[in-house]
Amino acid sequence: MTQPRFASRHARPRRAPLYRALSCALWLGGSLFAAGAFAQDAEPAPQAGAQATAQAGEARTLETVSVLGSRRAQRSSDTTSISPVDVLPMAKNTEEGAQFDLAQSLQYAAPSFNSTRQSGADGADLVDSAALRGLGSDQTLVLVNGKRHHTTALLNLFGARNRGNTGTDLNTIPLMAIDSVEILRDGAAAQYGSDAIAGVMNISLKKRKGCEAVAGYGQYSKGDGENWLASAYCGFGLGSDGTLGITGEWQDRGRSDRSEPAGSPRIIGDSKVKNQTLFLNGDKPLAENVDLYFTLGVQKRDASSAAFARDGIGSEDIPSRNSAAMYPNGFVPFIDGDIDDRFGILGLRWGWGEWNADLSYTYGYSKLRYTINNTLNASLANLDLLNGGKGVSPRSFDAGGFSFEQNTVNFDVNRFYDHIFRGLNLAFGLERRDERYKIFAGEPGSYLDYDGASDGGNAGSQGFPGFRPSDAGGHSRDSWAAYADIEADFSERFTAGVAVRYEDYSDFGNTTTGKLAAGFRATDTLMFRASASTGFRAPSLQQKYFSSTITDFVNGQPVDVVIAPNGGDLANLAGLPALTKEKSRNYTLGLTWSPTADTSLTLDAYRIDIDDRIVLSGRFGDDDPVIGDALRALQVGQAQFFVNSVDTRTEGLDFTFNNERELGNDFKLGTFFALNLNRTKVRAIHAPPALVGREDVLLSERERLFIEQGAPKSKAVLGFDLSRGAWEGNIKAIYFGPQTLGTFSGTANGVPNARYKAKASADLSVTYAFSENTKLTVGGSNILNVKPTRQDPNETDNGHIFDSVQFGLNGAAYFVRLWHRF
Repeated sequence: MTQPRFASRHARPRRAPLYRALSCALWLGGSLFAAGAFAQDAEPAPQAGAQATAQAGEARTLETVSVLGSRRAQRSSDTTSISPVDVLPMAKNTEEGAQFDLAQSLQYAAPSFNSTRQSGADGADLVDSAALRGLGSDQTLVLVNGKRHHTTALLNLFGARNRGNTGTDLNTIPLMAIDSVEILRDGAAAQYGSDAIAGVMNISLKKRKGCEAVAGYGQYSKGDGENWLASAYCGFGLGSDGTLGITGEWQDRGRSDRSEPAGSPRIIGDSKVKNQTLFLNGDKPLAENVDLYFTLGVQKRDASSAAFARDGIGSEDIPSRNSAAMYPNGFVPFIDGDIDDRFGILGLRWGWGEWNADLSYTYGYSKLRYTINNTLNASLANLDLLNGGKGVSPRSFDAGGFSFEQNTVNFDVNRFYDHIFRGLNLAFGLERRDERYKIFAGEPGSYLDYDGASDGGNAGSQGFPGFRPSDAGGHSRDSWAAYADIEADFSERFTAGVAVRYEDYSDFGNTTTGKLAAGFRATDTLMFRASASTGFRAPSLQQKYFSSTITDFVNGQPVDVVIAPNGGDLANLAGLPALTKEKSRNYTLGLTWSPTADTSLTLDAYRIDIDDRIVLSGRFGDDDPVIGDALRALQVGQAQFFVNSVDTRTEGLDFTFNNERELGNDFKLGTFFALNLNRTKVRAIHAPPALVGREDVLLSERERLFIEQGAPKSKAVLGFDLSRGAWEGNIKAIYFGPQTLGTFSGTANGVPNARYKAKASADLSVTYAFSENTKLTVGGSNILNVKPTRQDPNETDNGHIFDSVQFGLNGAAYFVRLWHRF
């Protein structure tokens, strides 16, 4: 008997029982689906609430949106969900917010969310990574309209956050296009698949009729970092019964500079960014109970980051990294990135009897191409000098880049049974995903060594050596998944749900995850909830295959470092095994309480255990007994690898409080307080047999602290929104807890770690409504001009007096925003 293709890739006989179980589950669901579909003579049972069927002769509404974390066909609030969910409407951020992009807007609204804009971190300066609960950016799954969004092609190698991680570029989605953001603060791999370890974010896009536009301007109190924004949305009818929402956005953010001392050739601050974005979102009924829906997003981003400066005449950088004829006073290379991002969804949603079905195709593409400007190839300049020339080379190089493509097909089915218990929701489905990752080589001058002299010029473009032909290549994989999800109201007070998911990857095998969640309503206003789940994260293709030689500055001195791909010659020589999945166990216990109609609070404790976590290793030097000779042959000083090497435990607490009340004299006051406490600890280090005894190199103290304290241990937001008539004032205080990061020299050499004290900043804004359709807002963020604790610049990752931690390094900023609805 011929086996299906997906069953023949790996000889694993033990899969048969699982296949039988999945087959039975899908057969049962399919039978129920068919029974409901073809029992046309049977009267449908009446359903209550959001589950009620349409009156006779009316088409049933198919767009039944479920709250994140539940596949029930009806929406429930964040205080009645059995999983902790924050629902954040984006209208106020769009109309009045101090921040012009999604990542920074959420940074100052959701304490469990962290996105710190990096500086001096190469490509990480161009794409703001984001994460939940102190974990990595690739341990948070992002959905758009309920469909998996692609990650970026970029792999973060530098910076204080998300080292060795990929993630989703939230800033490819304009605020104006977003209706709300839901944040599920719970493990959900059994429901949504890989990456959903720390939680899941769902970004719901607008498609309502009407038009609105916003124009904004901001800058830092230092007078730099000018930020211009122009964004517009228009929703139309599509025929007589469809809708189409179109959003266009242009954003131009200028460079900021906080380098010290004054006159320093170094530039440290915000990268320069120009975004041009277009989003479409809509649906169109094709027949009774059959809807076509679609989403399209395209962004073109031109971004520029400043690399470490090279010194001029009289320094060791001549001729090794500079040319006296070209830059006698030194220079700052610019890492300029051209970023293309595309995202699309095309789906068909239909109902048949009491069943709902959804078939969709989702496409995602991210491409980053580097051009290094204001630079030189020092070896080429030195060769020109040795041949009697002036000692010059080109000042600009195409350094290559990379791309990531993701294609996903989903088929989802659900039905609500009101006559089983007090209501039971059954959902099941299939998913197929294909991924492709490519590295493009740069032009020869971006990486070649021309003079070959040991005391001559260094190879490649200064600031960012180009990708070599040996780095370039294309890699792909595919996966498929099947899931089943049941949620039932066993009584008026008790709700429970169970989910199981099976996934098979072509490159590392299969995994099965499960989740159990329950909620008990002790009173009409008080509910207790708990969940337990297993999860996983597949190693990204970027982590498996990224290959490059980069230049880092250690104690102010340049060092060439090779990032060797997993499975390559150098990794095999070092004895590193092939990457496999991370495994997790998540537990949450919490409560929700709504003592009055205008007051609610939630409290949730959690623990996340991750085994075989993938990390970027410490650095193996050219004196290493195993790979030292190979590094010297490559003319590099150090090497790093990706490896499943650590077990971690993250424990924490989330608290939210909301209150809205009317005061005297027509005043209205809204109060919001939210707090996240988290602590991550490395519990064990698993060294491959070839590296036993060198665990301190595999995971150095510095790299360990990036894992444990890359995000603040605590974060809190307290906001007050006071309004009366046409006037509205908003004040927000944001508290960032302490962080401790490692130094290059390390505590073993008597150099203390970099300790960042707890800090608090404040935002203030005032809005005047000329009419219900026009608002003007002026205000400031971090108005107290608070900055992180000063450090020794020779010991920080970016060579500045502090890394980009907590709220960043730019200080106070001011803005004005005009919103109008047409």
